[in-house]
Amino acid sequence: MKTLLYVTASPKPETESTSKQAGRAFVGRFITDNSDYNLEELDLATSDIPEPSHRYFKNRVELVSGPEYDSLGDNDKDAVNRINQLCTQFQNADAYVIAAPMWSLSFPSRLKQYIDCIMLNNRLIHVTDTEVCGLLGDKPRKMVYIQSSGGIYPKIFYGQLNFGVKYFHDLFKYLGIKEFYKILIQGTDMANVGRVKALEEASEDFECALEKMSCSKVLVNA
Repeated sequence: MKTLLYVTASPKPETESTSKQAGRAFVGRFITDNSDYNLEELDLATSDIPEPSHRYFKNRVELVSGPEYDSLGDNDKDAVNRINQLCTQFQNADAYVIAAPMWSLSFPSRLKQYIDCIMLNNRLIHVTDTEVCGLLGDKPRKMVYIQSSGGIYPKIFYGQLNFGVKYFHDLFKYLGIKEFYKILIQGTDMANVGRVKALEEASEDFECALEKMSCSKVLVNA
């Protein structure tokens, strides 16, 4: 079986979060349409996501081991073990859905903290004296980034204002994940739009991403 890893970043419960509601609808449809996938979920607001500390790393991108690990206190060992677990979960997945609200033209800091934990040497990236390269091109992988925002940001300002979308597009491409799709739910706080209408207006992106994610499975296996 393949694995779809569903990561949410909003601190709100799903009943109050537009990004979580859209994400739930998407992964529900995807799993129904793709029976060869298992769903794993990670709610960053309620999960243990360690804050990266110099004590946990030999260098910035490699966890301590051996005597260095043994010398840590119990809490620090738990943090290292958790970072290793999070990285393994991400590394083993075949597809990703990240659902996040736009905060300050970006995304919640908890999501960046998670990324900083899992970006480990010889796991997601490989660091040499001359370059750093991504390691997730070893098998076909794909990703959907779902973003909700209170305002509407014109397409002409896509690169300047949708920092979250651009960040994850560039990061996943760098890691070796070639398929990237976005679902933008805009205007949830605007009087002339609101959550319901914003979700409706995102339906085209929703269906397009769902179709491409499902179709790519057939193409890869053909």
